[in-house]
Amino acid sequence: MNDTAKPPGGGRLDETITFRPLSIAVLTVSDTRDEESDTSGKLLADRVTASGHALAGRAMVKDDVAEIQMQMKAWIGDAAIDVVISTGGTGLTGRDVTPEAVRPLFDKAIEGFETVWHMTSFQTVGLSTMQSRACAGLAKGTLIFCLPGSNGACKDGWDRVIRWQLDSRHRPCNLAELIARFQET
Repeated sequence: MNDTAKPPGGGRLDETITFRPLSIAVLTVSDTRDEESDTSGKLLADRVTASGHALAGRAMVKDDVAEIQMQMKAWIGDAAIDVVISTGGTGLTGRDVTPEAVRPLFDKAIEGFETVWHMTSFQTVGLSTMQSRACAGLAKGTLIFCLPGSNGACKDGWDRVIRWQLDSRHRPCNLAELIARFQET
């Protein structure tokens, strides 16, 4: 990833601030992919490390609420993991259950992510963005982003939205700088 790229939406990187790498896990939700054919999970994992973050884990589960929740809960419970990004299962078919599995785990939903995701996705796929139920939230201090399973959606999600909010240098503000405060009372 090119650190000189300009963040979308009028943001900027403040080079006077030191980049703080985060620990990020990637989850692929799919009934049809295996480790070899998981191009979206690989794409996200590669972009995480290319951006200077640590890949804390990578897993694959079936489109099953219990399996998705079990892996998510394990990573949410791991204090060393700051962020989880999932790919797959956000569509409208009967097997697409990622939002149903993950939303109940959220302490707080990040509604703005859905809006920004659809604005970004619309620029690439037009009205087809309506078929996505991408979502994000906060669970016990862990940021969670759920993206569709296509490579294009993962590129758009990481390159144009998530990457910038996980960069501690992004201004006027970012989610990375808030991580230490997520569990304040």
